[in-house]
Amino acid sequence: MHESLNDSSSPNATINIQLQNGTSAKVQLTNSWLNELREEFEKDYMKNLKGFLSQELAAKKNIYPKGNLYFEALNRTPFDKVKVVILGQDPYHGPGQAHGLSFSVPEGVRPPPSLINILKEIKNDLGREASVRENLSSWADQGVLLLNSVLTVEEGKAASHQGKGWELFTDKIIQLLNDKRDNLVFILWGSYAQKKAAFVDRNKHKVIESVHPSPLSAHRGFIGSKPFSKANIYLKAHQLEEINW
Repeated sequence: MHESLNDSSSPNATINIQLQNGTSAKVQLTNSWLNELREEFEKDYMKNLKGFLSQELAAKKNIYPKGNLYFEALNRTPFDKVKVVILGQDPYHGPGQAHGLSFSVPEGVRPPPSLINILKEIKNDLGREASVRENLSSWADQGVLLLNSVLTVEEGKAASHQGKGWELFTDKIIQLLNDKRDNLVFILWGSYAQKKAAFVDRNKHKVIESVHPSPLSAHRGFIGSKPFSKANIYLKAHQLEEINW
């Protein structure tokens, strides 16, 4: 498995995943994050993960999101610009849904049930319609890191890339934010997210927890939890610009 990183003075770096047929898939990561995560790409788990992805792609399996969007959450929200972290689990596994941001789908794609409930809670919480309809990119551009624990999935097979190494990589991301940044808001929906980020220092950061917005649990505590106003109250109290949800 070959990896090529561009010069650190450039705005981003390219990671080449070599496929068995001799071609390569190029995955770019901005230097804002690469400077923090560079050592991770030398570790065995990441080399094994790249090998796994290479095999899956060489076998012509449909992997979501597309390779240039694996790190979309990081590329849209630089390390020093993060204000809020919303932690998801896996990318959506249906065609055209995943585009690298947790809970988000591209414009024109029908919002999945969890996202519908998120938008409902914005109206319930803030007394107005959400500023978005399906694509949450504008949140990411404001400093909301929409991070999935696992960054890829095979079409039609939920959780198919769990346990392949992504969890270690995203654990490191959360650890770096916890250790090196101050006054962040971590929004943790459901037991999976809450366990993954259980180590976050609540003396340094604001942690907002509730059940998951999925239809199975949303009406057992997500609806009415008011995470969006709580996040903005905290940001404002620390002289940080509020998020236009």
